[in-house]
Amino acid sequence: MGYKNPSRSSCGCHPGYLRIKTMYSLITLVLALVSQRVHAHGGVLAYSNGGKWYDGFHPYNTPIGQSTIQRQWATYDPITDPTASTVACNNDGSTLPSGQLTATIAAGSAVTAFWNQWPHNTGPVMTYLGQCPGSTCTGVSPNSLKWFKIDEAGLLSGTIGNGTWAAGKMMAQNNSWTTTIPSTVPSGNYLLRFETIALHSLPAQIYPECAQVTITGGGSKAPLASELVSFPGGYSPSDPGLTVNLYTQEAQVTTFYPIPGPPIYGSGGFPLAQTTTTTHSTSATPTPTPTGGTVAHYGQCGGIGYTGPTGCVSPYTCTYVNDYYSQCL
Repeated sequence: MGYKNPSRSSCGCHPGYLRIKTMYSLITLVLALVSQRVHAHGGVLAYSNGGKWYDGFHPYNTPIGQSTIQRQWATYDPITDPTASTVACNNDGSTLPSGQLTATIAAGSAVTAFWNQWPHNTGPVMTYLGQCPGSTCTGVSPNSLKWFKIDEAGLLSGTIGNGTWAAGKMMAQNNSWTTTIPSTVPSGNYLLRFETIALHSLPAQIYPECAQVTITGGGSKAPLASELVSFPGGYSPSDPGLTVNLYTQEAQVTTFYPIPGPPIYGSGGFPLAQTTTTTHSTSATPTPTPTGGTVAHYGQCGGIGYTGPTGCVSPYTCTYVNDYYSQCL
């Protein structure tokens, strides 16, 4: 047998080289995972209204010296606890130490929020307003406001498990979403809250961003008490719109998705069935009594116009969601 240098491996490599190579491979793997994580999450980076552009807050940078209409936020990471204080305006939500701006927006005009490169095409998109007391929103905590929803879109077509979602529409629109400020909204100072919820994993991932605006030329239609929510408080961990599982057998045939949050502003306090364009009735349909029947978990078991079976398989019960939809939960 020939002499074998014990300081070298069978490949002829020095042990130090192998350790460096292994370390380099691990670093490369970690960087790849971090890169995927950053690209998988996101937030609103800019706004436009009436031909004017407003740069958003730059996360991961110091807030000192930044000047923007957007409330500051720290990371692209999602909020997975709907009861967290950060669910109002992301993981800081406070005004900038200097340079907090407010955009003047006319009632009836359109505002567009531009997100980063968004990868999740399953989930709803919503827009809220929260009116601030006094002459400015600067210094006002978003958790102290009452919010009302002025725009929403969820499952646009197809089934929950294999359909077209508002988030997919946002991606197709160059990662942007446009909302028109209702002309009936009273003039005043508001926080404007754009939000999307990614449903590709459980728990659902909530992404809210807020900007300070002054609405001018508004109307006199104040939101109803039933249209107002607090954040946290507007969503719950058991909300069907947050607990839906896209990967079940039931999701492949279910064509309704209950958008989280309150009834939309101007709806008269009644939830809409699918999107902001859906016509609804003012007469409520009581929740059918479960008969221990055939409807599977997450299946529809009642609602206006529904003629199918009303009994849920054990142990699920038929739960009222809105006038148009009751679901086995």
